[in-house]
Amino acid sequence: MKLSAQCRIDTPLGPLCAARSPLGLAGLWFDAQAHHPGPLDAPQRADDPLLQATARLLERYFQGQVLPQALDELPLAPLGSAFQQQVWQALRAIPSGHSRSYGQLATQLGRPQAARAVGAAVGRNPIAILIPCHRVLGAGGQLTGYAGGLVRKQALLRIEGVAFAEA
Repeated sequence: MKLSAQCRIDTPLGPLCAARSPLGLAGLWFDAQAHHPGPLDAPQRADDPLLQATARLLERYFQGQVLPQALDELPLAPLGSAFQQQVWQALRAIPSGHSRSYGQLATQLGRPQAARAVGAAVGRNPIAILIPCHRVLGAGGQLTGYAGGLVRKQALLRIEGVAFAEA
């Protein structure tokens, strides 16, 4: 899928690159996060209505106005395998203020032995924050990897009031 627009969105946790396709928001990456695609072949369009809506939603989010229903207002169109899409849909179902373990997600998807595969799909999530991979913790509630860095994961969890085991 060809990307049709991109823009930078400043946040308290650092800038994000937002990118869209004709189908919806295709990417939202922190600078230098793992699995960042690098320079995108899409025009800079800060005036794109979907990218503007994304920036407004993130502004409210970082002000502590967590609006779970607002996530459904944005059309998301991440690119990935069928399994990755299933995992990302399961992530979107984790309510704000809650968390899940990799094992719980695997069981929810009917693949209880696939916690590692679920973890790999979580790590490849191309839409940070809005597909809330930061809500996935280790089995004991401990922080585990986050493509955007553990400091950001901690900050996102604190914004949402999610308890986690400090390292």
